[in-house]
Amino acid sequence: MTMKVEPSGQACGARVTGLDLSQALTRDQVSPIRALWLEHKVLAFAGQSLDDDDLETFTRLMGGFGEDPFFAPIEGRRNIAAILREADETTPLFAENWHSDWSFLERPPAGTCLLAIDIPPTGGDTLFADQGAAFAALPEDRKDYLRSLTAIHSAKLAYAPDGTYGEKDKGRSMAIRPGESARETRTHPLVQRHPETGEECLYSTLGYIVGIEGMDDAEAFPFLAELAAWQSREEFVYRHRWEPDMLVMWDNRAVLHKATGGYEGHRRELHRTTIAAFAA
Repeated sequence: MTMKVEPSGQACGARVTGLDLSQALTRDQVSPIRALWLEHKVLAFAGQSLDDDDLETFTRLMGGFGEDPFFAPIEGRRNIAAILREADETTPLFAENWHSDWSFLERPPAGTCLLAIDIPPTGGDTLFADQGAAFAALPEDRKDYLRSLTAIHSAKLAYAPDGTYGEKDKGRSMAIRPGESARETRTHPLVQRHPETGEECLYSTLGYIVGIEGMDDAEAFPFLAELAAWQSREEFVYRHRWEPDMLVMWDNRAVLHKATGGYEGHRRELHRTTIAAFAA
């Protein structure tokens, strides 16, 4: 079969068919897949029949495993976590805010893979916001100002013991492991040049950004809220609808993402790996 690529027609994203990822990929196949990933930022491989071994093999080929500090892996694996919500679960939806995975790390992962395990018949779309497009659409003086800013990132609001997924978060089926290390901070430029494509992208948003260097909180938080509204404008967003037997990979350096609900009463499970930061 010949690989077929169908762009989403939205801000980013493409559907890929005609490729069996359960079979060992050759070097000649890996390079075009990575090139498509960099071009479209989100790839959805439809019609796959993959197990966890295949997911790990694919992740290695795409760049190796990144760090997953606050998820417990599934049994028998070191690098796969389950994004899971049981049918009768009533906890707040996981990851319903725009973010780039683990942006609070010194070397955040380049990408994320999600493998469909149990897909509900309705709802559960994942939204992606193209941060290269969001930056490019700004006026030049605004771009220059944003280039001058350094953001302070931390996991404390989510994964500290008193955070959203901390000790008071009861009844959740996902294996989240909060800890005091979540209070650590890292800084990253608010605008980053993609290490492989050279595109300038806005990097992360509310939730993992807890401040701006040199700006007091009274100014920083309204500024970040205004910026977040811009980053997630409809013209920058791709809505991904899940299907059974689908693998999705996205570029954390170029897009934000968020979960959506709408599948109450149904079980949903995806297996997740992260792709290590690009080594120049």
